[in-house]
Amino acid sequence: MRGSGDLRGRWTHRAYGGGVSETPPLVRLPDGTLQHVSPLTGTRVWTVPRRAHRPHHRTPEGPRRPLDPALAGRHCAFCPQRRLETPPEKARVLPSGQVRRHVGAGELQETDAELRRIPNLFEILSADYWRADHGWVVPADVRARAEAYVADPVGREHVLAVLRRRAAAEGVDEGAWARRTEADRLERAVDLFAGSHDVVVARRHHVDGARFDDELAGAGTLTPEEHHRFVAFTVDTVRSLYAEQPNARYVVAFQNWLRPAGASFDHLHKQVIAIDEPGPRMATVLARLREDRDVVRRRVLAHAQEQGLVVARTEHAVALAGVGHTYPAFEVWSLEDRLPWEHDEEQVRGMSDLLHALHAVTGVTMPSNEEWHHRPPDATERLPWHVVLKWRDATAAGFEGATGIHVTTVDPHVLRADAVARLRELRAGGVVAPVRLGDE
Repeated sequence: MRGSGDLRGRWTHRAYGGGVSETPPLVRLPDGTLQHVSPLTGTRVWTVPRRAHRPHHRTPEGPRRPLDPALAGRHCAFCPQRRLETPPEKARVLPSGQVRRHVGAGELQETDAELRRIPNLFEILSADYWRADHGWVVPADVRARAEAYVADPVGREHVLAVLRRRAAAEGVDEGAWARRTEADRLERAVDLFAGSHDVVVARRHHVDGARFDDELAGAGTLTPEEHHRFVAFTVDTVRSLYAEQPNARYVVAFQNWLRPAGASFDHLHKQVIAIDEPGPRMATVLARLREDRDVVRRRVLAHAQEQGLVVARTEHAVALAGVGHTYPAFEVWSLEDRLPWEHDEEQVRGMSDLLHALHAVTGVTMPSNEEWHHRPPDATERLPWHVVLKWRDATAAGFEGATGIHVTTVDPHVLRADAVARLRELRAGGVVAPVRLGDE
């Protein structure tokens, strides 16, 4: 485990000055325009008060549509009654919290899965990518698992159906598929077990007892305990992909909620992907940390305290109204100097409770992106695990593309005030965990 230090007790100290340029993260102009710059990435944002009358939350258009009882559990490919439409599971979490790994095809319906970890059928980086670009070879245990799954007639039928879907998406018509022998069709079956782009899928498509199709089950509709298991299972998936793909330099985790935010299905899920570079954003952050190793404490956490941008906190984490994001955003920062999977259960719960509370404030009608960030395991810079929750309340257009300046409509101070007020109601009703709010 790397390091034993944390940021508790230190992050509220006033601390400016140093060897780098100290442009304030937030500057209010005389007309009320708020200019902000991310202290980690340099992203430039203008919050323009004249556009703030635009609605923050989206309301469904047209009349509400009643749910069809015949579609219960079958609304999309992530729903529990359509499990054979997705690749074979890598793991599942039962309602008891028990984790079962590599469930056989014949056992998929024997237990109710609260969460499922499945390969993404349409990966960003495929098994072929790792083979061709890194000389990677599928491990023997993974190959043996694939062979055992296909040896079961139910498993073989499942795998063939999934491979047919993938082939159809690649333009293989029925005639060409029919001309292939079964051995040819199964030639790449092992790739369904060997990939490094996974999806963590929650059980519900709609909330329990829903009557209308807009009563979706989002992250904020889970109980705090359910959300903790969701986050902990995702943390375990991040850890697992680092172990499974030796050429991975970074594992990215994120959640797209609703189609305007990039989701294929309006069904709660996170994606976890191993990649062979940290990406330019992380490279920028690490360079900033090398320039000023104390930037997180001074320019993010202490600045949020001074500006009154703290939304909530737990023993091990703090939630802020974010500065310098392309959309209105919250940030949840761990106060532990550890990688996500190095956090103990209580520390993960501290992060989860804050993130769950922010999702409850956001609601299910707002498209959003949840982005996880941690230092690459081979990096020496100190970067706590943190999660950014962005409200996709607008569409980037020509101004942003032409200038590199992003325009938002919600002042971080307003975002914070509204969130704290709403969280007081949700906390009193027992909807969210008893986190400390605002200046408490």
